[in-house]
Amino acid sequence: MEKENCTIVTEFILVGLSDVPELRVFLFLLFLLIYGVTVSANLGMVALIQVSSQLHTPMYFFLSHLSFVDFCYSTNIVPKMLFNILNKDKTISFLACMLQFYLFCTCAITDVFLLAVMAYDRFLAICSPLLYLVTMSQKLRVVLVSSCYLCGIVCSLIHFCLALEITSYKSNVINHFFCDLPPIFNLACSDVTLNERMVFIVATFNEIITIVIILTSYLFILITILRMRSAEGRRKAFSTCASHLTAIVILQGTVLSTYCNPSLGNSLDTNKVVSVFYTVVIPMLNPLIYSLRNKDVKEALKKVLGSKLHFEKVLS
Repeated sequence: MEKENCTIVTEFILVGLSDVPELRVFLFLLFLLIYGVTVSANLGMVALIQVSSQLHTPMYFFLSHLSFVDFCYSTNIVPKMLFNILNKDKTISFLACMLQFYLFCTCAITDVFLLAVMAYDRFLAICSPLLYLVTMSQKLRVVLVSSCYLCGIVCSLIHFCLALEITSYKSNVINHFFCDLPPIFNLACSDVTLNERMVFIVATFNEIITIVIILTSYLFILITILRMRSAEGRRKAFSTCASHLTAIVILQGTVLSTYCNPSLGNSLDTNKVVSVFYTVVIPMLNPLIYSLRNKDVKEALKKVLGSKLHFEKVLS
């Protein structure tokens, strides 16, 4: 009977966050506001770093890529989610669903590795300030950022190819607001043990590598800071790391709880709530964390806005 109920799927139906009609308008306006802030903050951060010469440093080079990835991350998921909240037709084609997952996975993994690279950058800046700009050359920056994107592309490709091997499904109704692997695995008729193991192995491997880089970097940073004689120097060093550590804790915590778990499909409703946080909220928080807690960014923004106002006065 189970085999008779299995069919080849050409499209999926995304259930979404809630089926309560009264919540639709509220959820739509809430996520529209969050998405608007996300797009403005991330693209604004990229533009500010490009136009402000004082931000043409390795740290802000990496930050501009983090903001770009967060923009892509959110744009891949939120517009479709907003459309589905207000529309009865919540279908998404099989290929579009697989593509959405692939792009989401690529951005998520790239994000994780970028945060690790930024920890290494802070290690060089604080522990070897005299050699910092020589060591963190333009060539090394490009290599590190390219490696982050490559890791995201390759890891996502593994999951993407394995997902395409699933030939039939018990249903085409996905209990989620976007195409993620755990709820898709729950619908598969074929054995997805290999798929689940690969998600667990790849996610855990990536987390171990990045967490080791981050912890090692910050251990040396902490030792260096504690050895500083100047209280002002310690305060400045802690300040430059605080924003980065905040972003790391928020992202790594949600990834660990969702994907570094051998039983991926056992708590889909919980995962759905957590997913809102790392797909919708975190891309908005990252640029706000770095801008609100960063003196250089605030000064660059004031300078750019001041130049704009002065230019407008001259024209008028």
